[in-house]
Amino acid sequence: MSVVTELVAYVREAFEWDADVVVSAGPRGALGQIWRLEVGPARYALKEIFGEPPSEALLEAELAFARRAAEAGVRLPASHPDRAGRHLLSAPGGGPWLRLYDWVDLRPVDLAARATPRELGALLARLHRCAPAATTEAGGGPPDAWYHRVPARQEWPRADAPWAGRLADRLATLPELCAAVAPADPAELVVCHRDLHPENVLADPTGALVVVDWDNLGPAAPGRELARALFDWFCDGPDADLDAMRAMYEAYVRDGGPGRITRAADFSMLLASRLNFLLVQTRVALDPGAEPRHRDWAEREIEESLRILPTPRLLADVLALTASR
Repeated sequence: MSVVTELVAYVREAFEWDADVVVSAGPRGALGQIWRLEVGPARYALKEIFGEPPSEALLEAELAFARRAAEAGVRLPASHPDRAGRHLLSAPGGGPWLRLYDWVDLRPVDLAARATPRELGALLARLHRCAPAATTEAGGGPPDAWYHRVPARQEWPRADAPWAGRLADRLATLPELCAAVAPADPAELVVCHRDLHPENVLADPTGALVVVDWDNLGPAAPGRELARALFDWFCDGPDADLDAMRAMYEAYVRDGGPGRITRAADFSMLLASRLNFLLVQTRVALDPGAEPRHRDWAEREIEESLRILPTPRLLADVLALTASR
């Protein structure tokens, strides 16, 4: 029996499904694989979680913020508890942790559409307006340094890999690129999604935006999440679509978003999260004990991460654009 078949058999029992279950592979990300389940007329998304599961406190915070966001008009797939009321399930025999959501037919957002930057700005404003203040991670502890601390030079691996030369070239720019990276003012922190890139904001069949994958939720300064989103959406390489960034930023401000981008430190979340993600992927790619599927995925992510890492010039251009508004 395959691992997927075993997972489906377990979930079928946990949710007391009588109908046959048809499973097919959906998208995967750094933290999990999505499986599409057809259970009679119903459709679900089963998330297989890689590594450690979210804590109980984080799960409660996610569900609470998702409710607030839904009430504010943000579209998102509903999370389903099993017959015992659990939103997080542990597969038997030391298997992976699992979550079940509604399946929504989604497609990538059309970046060429003129309205897209305005819609994204309005969505982010809506999320930030409904967000409660949060000076600690769920369950306590200071804000995660992943979003405000860049790796030290000695943390990067020395490797004989196809990407090693390009990595060394980019690391040479880090002192200038990351000079202003620092923790945010605690008074500015609210609960944020913290992962609003194009794979996590998608369009449903009507074209409405849907936010998925809330696993990284936690405290952040709204302006810093906005700065990261501008680059995630409208900078795919050495050049940025400054017109689209301007339209997204103006829509965010017009719709009452509380964040602003006025200084170099506002790019801290963008730079720290991208560099920390890149560091993790280099370690996975070089780990002989990692599963081949994870090493292959890490190699592809390294290529993309090196391509989209912003330059000091781009940061200055975007800061000039936003600071003037």
